[in-house]
Amino acid sequence: MSASLSQPRSVAPRSVALVGPYGVGKSTLLDALLAGADTPPKRAPGSRTHNMTTALRVVHCSFLGDPWSIIDCPGSVEFVYEAACAIASVDAAVVVCEPDPNRALTLAPLLKILDELEVPHIIFINKIDTLAGSVRDTLAALQGFSKRPLVLREIPIRSGETITGYVDVVSERAYRYRPGQASELMQMPIEMAESEKEALSGLLEILADHDDALLEKILEDIKPTPDEIFHQLQKDQTEGRLVEVLFGAADRQQGVRRLWKALRHDTPSPEQTAKRKGINTEGGPVFQIFKTLYASQGGKLSYARIWRGSIRDGVNVDGVRISGIFRFPAGESVKVPEAAAGDIVALARLESVPTGSVLGDPEAAELLKFPEPPPPVRSLAIRADDRKDEVKLAGALQKLVEEDPSLSVVHQQDTGETLLKGQGEMHLNVALERLANVFNLKLSGRPPRVPFKETIRRAVHQHSRLKKQTGGHGQFADVKLDIEPLPRGEGFRFSERIVGGAVPKQYIPAVAEAAEAATQAGPFGHPVVDIAVTLVDGGFHSVDSSDMAFKSATRMAMTEGLAKADPVLLEPIDHVIVSVPNDYTAAAQRLITGRRGRILGYGEKPGWPGWDDVEALMPEAELQDFIIELRSQTMGLGTYRHEFDHLEEAYPPLAERVIQEAMANRQSS
Repeated sequence: MSASLSQPRSVAPRSVALVGPYGVGKSTLLDALLAGADTPPKRAPGSRTHNMTTALRVVHCSFLGDPWSIIDCPGSVEFVYEAACAIASVDAAVVVCEPDPNRALTLAPLLKILDELEVPHIIFINKIDTLAGSVRDTLAALQGFSKRPLVLREIPIRSGETITGYVDVVSERAYRYRPGQASELMQMPIEMAESEKEALSGLLEILADHDDALLEKILEDIKPTPDEIFHQLQKDQTEGRLVEVLFGAADRQQGVRRLWKALRHDTPSPEQTAKRKGINTEGGPVFQIFKTLYASQGGKLSYARIWRGSIRDGVNVDGVRISGIFRFPAGESVKVPEAAAGDIVALARLESVPTGSVLGDPEAAELLKFPEPPPPVRSLAIRADDRKDEVKLAGALQKLVEEDPSLSVVHQQDTGETLLKGQGEMHLNVALERLANVFNLKLSGRPPRVPFKETIRRAVHQHSRLKKQTGGHGQFADVKLDIEPLPRGEGFRFSERIVGGAVPKQYIPAVAEAAEAATQAGPFGHPVVDIAVTLVDGGFHSVDSSDMAFKSATRMAMTEGLAKADPVLLEPIDHVIVSVPNDYTAAAQRLITGRRGRILGYGEKPGWPGWDDVEALMPEAELQDFIIELRSQTMGLGTYRHEFDHLEEAYPPLAERVIQEAMANRQSS
């Protein structure tokens, strides 16, 4: 490192997030950037699964004396919320992609987030050594998913099938790649002159949209100087009016120093970023927590962006004491006494401060809106292997959701299960690993039970009498019930038509309570809905009748009556909206209908050009692994949201299987 992270700085620290789909080489690029900054990289343990980054990785370094915070974001779509939180907290982003136009679509969600948050960004086309076609084809494909114009800052130099260097469009200089060294200046190949001229013309056309002086020169056929072009390019890039496109091969250190220089010149200062957010840059410290992490040893760490002022270890902000400030040179934790505006740091033991919180200024809190977590698309029923750990599990789950708000925990009343909900299979597996490794909890997980219900098809009249004599007072109760089906969605209804005091009024509430309680488990073991129970007659004994006796008689009547009333299994049907790029709309429709779904219609997804929403009704039983198949057929991009709509009679083969399982369980118990 060229400057100590704990020493006072003359240049404000800036921050950048590395984002992009899984497999494009973001972590390799981060290691290359650190190597370019003479900072040997150190990877945090437990941050990767099967060679995939699954957690934010924050590192600090300096390049040419300028201090930087870099956040390497997970690439899997299942962890896109982590990336969104990081994007909301930095000065700029580097979007990493491959030089394949057919893969440009995978950047659409990230470019949408960047556009919505108005975060300046650079596109870095990695693995340029694998470029098969023209870099312009990749640029054109990417432009279809960006609201801002993309400008090619360099064009590749080929030697046969090999990319050997590049031409800088603005300076009109050519450079040759050298293994393990900075690129060297070379003479412009004659065959590159026309391509360079075309690229420069396209760049000037875009720049002239925001610079009248530049436009006037172009109209008068006067060539602007490189300094004039650099000045306007830097201004437009810093203000987010355009997106520079660079390329390289991170694993070969090609194009990395060029990227560093672009970041150094074209990344907004922390003050500019704060002003873009509407934050007054004068005043006391303001910081926002964008990530929470609990360690097995060392407690809670809250990752924060400092938007204004500076904080020192031990000070109080909004009544919260700062108890440790940490930076991560090359990824290794180092405690420091102070952090300044623009810093990305971790703060220790902010126990009462949840993710997304802003401290220091209520007005800033209104301006620094935190990304909303996406709705869950997959669930897992979990339980502690040791019942003594159930209380510990509840606390651990609360901390887990604080770490990652795109996880949620729900207690399913009907099935009695605790459901952990998230963004996919890997997301939930990583959560289980954290519960095991950080909170020392051994858990079992399985697909959740479908919350089936039962109802009846026909009305029955049921008579039940309880008569017991065991010495002293006995037990006596006589009830006659009419049990009838109700229209779907009516729930449970109780009434009575007792005449002549056949059942004294003081016992009728006990009958009503027992009748409703009996609906908790019907003949197939599931809650019973949409029935009416009427107490029409009965009998009592002046000595032996009691609330308990009438409850027992009612339970017997309900059990026998429901079994004779042509019971039927009901399954929940959800209203589902499936969102996919419109190239995959037909595939999504086939998936839906193949899972017993009924398509209600489809149309353009609001605010997402090139995407469709397919609306359908689907059985909840078909949704458990739906996201896996949907993503497998949509380049990992498809998603959905759903909510309960109604109950309907279960699909006969499904009903038969569920009923047989219920009968088998009853016999075995």
